[in-house]
Amino acid sequence: MASTREMRLRIRSVKNISQVTRALETVSASKVRRAIQATNATKPYAEKAWKILLHLCRQPGATNLHPLLERRPLLNRTLVVMVSSDRGLAGPYNVNILRTTMEHFHSYGVPVSYVAVGRKGREMLMRRGRDILAEFSDLPSPASFLDVSAIGRLLLEEYLEDGFDQIFIAYTKFINMVTHEPVVRKLLPLEIVYEEEEEHELLKTHETKSIFGYEPDQTELLEEVIPRFIAMQVYQGILSSQASEHAARMVAMRNATDNAHALIDALQLEYNKIRQQGITNDMLDIAGGVEALGTTRR
Repeated sequence: MASTREMRLRIRSVKNISQVTRALETVSASKVRRAIQATNATKPYAEKAWKILLHLCRQPGATNLHPLLERRPLLNRTLVVMVSSDRGLAGPYNVNILRTTMEHFHSYGVPVSYVAVGRKGREMLMRRGRDILAEFSDLPSPASFLDVSAIGRLLLEEYLEDGFDQIFIAYTKFINMVTHEPVVRKLLPLEIVYEEEEEHELLKTHETKSIFGYEPDQTELLEEVIPRFIAMQVYQGILSSQASEHAARMVAMRNATDNAHALIDALQLEYNKIRQQGITNDMLDIAGGVEALGTTRR
């Protein structure tokens, strides 16, 4: 049985841990708010860029005007950008995105290489013997567009130089503070998929039968808009992943703090039992000593 001194040390140690987890929960709560605000700030730009792309790609022959819109007949190599975190203590956040990515490309049929965004993702991919083309870590949170622009340039260079025939991004979609969904999306070649509401709006305004003139011309606009749109998709994926990471860490630290408090209560109860047992033994020793003295005098 542990001594009262050992129990006090255990209780003090658990209390110190609970203070650390409480502080990490507070920091994560602050960071997740900033990440959500940064994600919401990029939505108007992304929506406007998407509408411009819809107009441009609706014109005759638009899919042949830019190599990022052309589907390649043969798929020889695939590149995947997997977004994870640099640090742990985020519950199942990193494991979930890795599992989703591995399941999606388990039997893909062509060689798959990876761009690891986050130190944890790189370590997990290396342990599984995956081919890692590049790594980006220590990104600020929330990241700025300039912080992730190098990733977008790398993807465009690899695709346009025929190094890869398809490029995907695997990230964690932030839904709310407790729900985060790992998803895999295709980045390149860019697929123009119309939502039902967008299709209805285009049909209503007869834009499907209209041919527009652009200045500068359509090719120059596509050269400018498409790379920026791809970079924006990468940027939004990273921001969403960062928000999910901080939310997952906040929940994990809250659970750890609650568990620490429960453990402190259990240790305190055990400490009281040990202390009570010690007091009882001391009283028995005193009573036994008094009885022995009385017997000796008689």
